[in-house]
Amino acid sequence: MRRRQLLIGGLAVAGLAACNRDSGAAGDGPYVAIVAKGFQHQFWQAVKSGAEREAARAGATITFEGPATEKEVEAQITMLTNAIAKRPDAIGFAALDSKAAEGLLQQAKAQNIPVIAFDSGVDSQVPLTTAATDNLAAAAEAATHMSELIGGTGTVALVVHDQTSLTGQQRRDGFTRWMAENAPGVRLLPVQYGDGDQARSADITKSILSANPDVTGIYGANEGSAIGVVRGVQESGRTGVTIVGFDSGKAQLDAIRSGLMAGAITQNPVGMGAALITAALTAIRGEPLEKTIDTGYFWYDRTNIDTPEIQAVLYQ
Repeated sequence: MRRRQLLIGGLAVAGLAACNRDSGAAGDGPYVAIVAKGFQHQFWQAVKSGAEREAARAGATITFEGPATEKEVEAQITMLTNAIAKRPDAIGFAALDSKAAEGLLQQAKAQNIPVIAFDSGVDSQVPLTTAATDNLAAAAEAATHMSELIGGTGTVALVVHDQTSLTGQQRRDGFTRWMAENAPGVRLLPVQYGDGDQARSADITKSILSANPDVTGIYGANEGSAIGVVRGVQESGRTGVTIVGFDSGKAQLDAIRSGLMAGAITQNPVGMGAALITAALTAIRGEPLEKTIDTGYFWYDRTNIDTPEIQAVLYQ
């Protein structure tokens, strides 16, 4: 198991001052409007819980919203538009599309609203910092365990949630790069994308197994992808396929306990939500922030799933 704690990247600038705004939010403290990627995964509920807890501790008010699914980029853009219109003291934003929101982020900057990115980074210089898992390193950790579990040889498939978010890109690239550099005996199939949807990811998995009977391992790059892979392998009737995932919803924990999934990477979403609020309040005070805030990740499997260290970061 590997643990990473709040590693800090290079320095950034936080020069945006706070303004009193007619946010319409309750309470006299700072108001932070948060737009997440969605609500269909337990991961986001855990991020919300961490943000609410830290906001209550600091006397701040938050709103937390996201589209119904993680493929609804236009719906998320509308939510960000509405959030800016409320003139919050700061905005937290996890982008579904790393480029689509640039115009709105520039608008927020022009209105002196500090923007804090979380979970996914954004192809923009506007966010003052990004509170997120180091997804390249975490995906490489998943690849390391996959290679060990299949004995360093075999055919491995990837079911990734999307090509547009930085989390999708980095969890794909971290896995494939590690394999290319360290596991010459492993053949990777072309990456497949399932929108993080369980049913779609299950169908993709069944197609992969049907077309490639030599598959020995499959990697699911987020909660929906990983559970979809488990379902697809079960419904195909295949055995002997090693499944490695990402995140830690209840269905994944059950799959690991039952042996259907070998193990997974879990993030620290409660810590991520708290770090987001801390960064937002720092920006509102006009104080400097580091460019990145690494909120950590952990590998877990049947051997350590019940340890206090892992239990503290699972988000079932």
